[in-house]
Amino acid sequence: MNGPLIPPAEAPDFLRPLVEASAELDPARFARVTGPPRTGARLASVLMLLGDTADHGTDVLLLRRADTLGSHAGQVAFPGGGAEDGESPVATALREAEEETGVAPEGIRPVAVFPRLYVPVSRFAVTPVLAHWHAPSPVRPVDPAETAAVARVPITELADPANRFQVRKRGAQGQKWRGPAFTVKGLFVWGFTAGLLSVLLELGGWAREWDRDDVRELDVALAEHEARTAARWM
Repeated sequence: MNGPLIPPAEAPDFLRPLVEASAELDPARFARVTGPPRTGARLASVLMLLGDTADHGTDVLLLRRADTLGSHAGQVAFPGGGAEDGESPVATALREAEEETGVAPEGIRPVAVFPRLYVPVSRFAVTPVLAHWHAPSPVRPVDPAETAAVARVPITELADPANRFQVRKRGAQGQKWRGPAFTVKGLFVWGFTAGLLSVLLELGGWAREWDRDDVRELDVALAEHEARTAARWM
């Protein structure tokens, strides 16, 4: 079940709107995902870990998956992965975050669980777990074969209209898809993660008006981003 894990009054001010909203969230609020089927889905969790710093305010922990992975290679994501037998969504999210980024679990306080969301392309039923990073620890790609990069991304940069647009693509069966995207801190964020981030910005009161008519072809936009990123290191 989704909802608060702590009384909303105990949440830090910047997370309280998200904790309060978690009980009433409908999966339809999220882009490109639906409620999970009754059978056949693999359980998974992601950790939406938000901290607050004196330098740049609220931020969120993201990673970029290794280019050599068999699924979702090179994509930006929240820390997370498949559940082990008997494991709760919160336990899965914390374990996977530590395995992928080296974050210290004792510095994390889970505060709410969002609705379980089904991602058809991977057949995962994913539970997003919202957490407060009350004692930040160093993070890094623990296993380069799985994680290429880890970053704390300021919410203000995600909300900046200059960093937001939409992408579209045509699926293998000819179906069309369109969804939100971000380019921030050298990362190109789209798909499931971008959909979650969009909802976080809205529920948290951080969203700003942006050009929803700026729609780009996914393959073209991603190639241009990778070319610009590579040029920075030449």
